[in-house]
Amino acid sequence: MRYFITFLVCVALISMSSCRKDFSTIPNFGSLEFSKDTVFLDTVFTNIGSATYNLKVYNRGNKSITIPKIALENGAFSNYRLNVDGISGKEFNDIDILAKDSIFVFIETTIDASTAVNPLYTDRILFDNGTNQQGVDLVTLVQDANFIFPGKDPITMKIDSLTINGQATSIKGRFLTDAELTFTNTKPTVIYGYAAVSANKTLTIEAGARVHFHNNSGLIIDKKATLKVNGTLAEKVIFEGDRLESGFSKIPGQWGTIWMRAGSKDNEINHAQIKNGIIGILIDSIGATSAPTLKLQNSEIYNHSNFGILARETNIEAHNVVIGSAGEASLAATIGGTYNFTHSTFANFWNNGIRQLPAVLINNFFTYVDNGQEIIETRDLHAATFTNCIFDGNNNIEFLIDKVEGGGIFNYKISNCMIQFNDSSNSFEGNSELDFTNPFYQNIILNGNSNFRNSRNQDFIIGQDSDAINKAKTSIFNLDILGVDRTTNPDIGAYQHIIFE
Repeated sequence: MRYFITFLVCVALISMSSCRKDFSTIPNFGSLEFSKDTVFLDTVFTNIGSATYNLKVYNRGNKSITIPKIALENGAFSNYRLNVDGISGKEFNDIDILAKDSIFVFIETTIDASTAVNPLYTDRILFDNGTNQQGVDLVTLVQDANFIFPGKDPITMKIDSLTINGQATSIKGRFLTDAELTFTNTKPTVIYGYAAVSANKTLTIEAGARVHFHNNSGLIIDKKATLKVNGTLAEKVIFEGDRLESGFSKIPGQWGTIWMRAGSKDNEINHAQIKNGIIGILIDSIGATSAPTLKLQNSEIYNHSNFGILARETNIEAHNVVIGSAGEASLAATIGGTYNFTHSTFANFWNNGIRQLPAVLINNFFTYVDNGQEIIETRDLHAATFTNCIFDGNNNIEFLIDKVEGGGIFNYKISNCMIQFNDSSNSFEGNSELDFTNPFYQNIILNGNSNFRNSRNQDFIIGQDSDAINKAKTSIFNLDILGVDRTTNPDIGAYQHIIFE
């Protein structure tokens, strides 16, 4: 024991000596430099913590200095939190900076909108005092919102999970009450967990509404339930994550999905933007061939870590739709079903890793394992009709029909479309479904120039050099996604072309 105590004393002495300041400093003389004069913490929702921002403080002089005080101007009542040189707090004393060196100041905030006099919340970080005092402004816009949280057991504090079809699930969330079945544009709606719409109920989302999802959150439209998204050209409905800071504006996978379960009905989405989730729309509903489970119009689906739309044996009718980058496929129309897309642009320029699937995948089967054996089952592909569409991206092959023989109905028709398909390895040689001379393909432009304005920025308006100009056939959809008339000389895709500046 005596030797153990001696060991501890030695360790303590070594620790104390390692913390000793072995350099001399002079007092700060008011010549600090900063990486920025104002730190903008972007926009945060009420009572939701911000991301962490940083400020770098430089000592450009030839001598080490001591800053006697660093503090928030609003002191202990400030809604900002600081971390200076690895120490958290709101006021710091005697902070050293070596000659020609710097330190980091990290800043976070959480603000209750009900206590903020002005939605633009500000404060300052003050360095030193008296005539040597310098300051850096802090600015945050705080936004009020309607929050939808899952329930929680008052004793165990365990978050409630959904019960679907009478079966308990591991999905955190709850069903919406009747009073919550309309999302307006008065305030954004922020959803934690999955907000579900129960049978024979309709969730209506009004023009201009913004719906934000926390991590692992989304919407579920249950059996016999309905979603109506009533955006307009002037007031789109936005679905995205709940991190409003600019650094999150193009990060995929921030939330889950809009899931239309088997048996949901009469769903309609018009003039919406759905972005930065895992799957934009997951649709399982088995619909009649004459009644679409989802009507999707004038909408954009961007930047999802897995799929823009993952459809499984369902019925989708769509026009003026743009589906951009996704980690797997922009559109996966799988396990048969009925799909009718007109004047749509599928453009997958995913740059966050290797993508194995094309922009658009169509198949008529699914697989599962039973007693160690892989089983393949097929379903009828009643229709896969694509008219006046663009299939493009940064892979060689961006359109693929994958048919398993021995199934039943397999109908497809691709008309007046532009397709990126460069089978340099001849992997699909002899595949009749990908023989673009067969009668199910009409007026196809193979490997043409889409001439998108900025594909890296999800801007798929086509320009004056596009091979899609005047190559579409006349349809009943006389306005493009931006409301531009296309009655005469229509272009392929969701947009009529413009002349780039």
